Amino acid sequence: MKIYKEVLIILVFSFLGEIISKLSGLPVPGSVIGMVLLFAALMTKVVKVRQVENVGKFLLENLTILFVPAGIGLMLHFDVILRHWALIIIIIAVTTILAQGVIALTVQKIKRKFEPEASACSKSDEKIAQSISNLDGLEETPNV
Repeated sequence: MKIYKEVLIILVFSFLGEIISKLSGLPVPGSVIGMVLLFAALMTKVVKVRQVENVGKFLLENLTILFVPAGIGLMLHFDVILRHWALIIIIIAVTTILAQGVIALTVQKIKRKFEPEASACSKSDEKIAQSISNLDGLEETPNV
């Protein structure tokens, strides 16, 4: 009976998302709105994780099956893909580069904010560097 309740909770949020999507006219799929609503309910503890844990794990473990309809949809429009394949490749390349650039800049900003300057050495780092430079100055004496 617990599994049925878990499925029902997830379906209710999905249904609410569909309703909001249709009534609001937003260009966002109802399933996405439903996921956001479920996420908000989980974060505010309106829904406890244990209330959807088993079905959630099952869906995550079988996530690849959920991509089959999207793949079939692509194959239904394969003629369009063939006509515009070069443009699609260019768009994929440009957006990948843009995404990597944005991620790199974001990581740099976060590191600057939360980590000390990389160029500033701590006292122990200075001692290690001094020890290494002292070792470099020593010459090996031959055994007589």
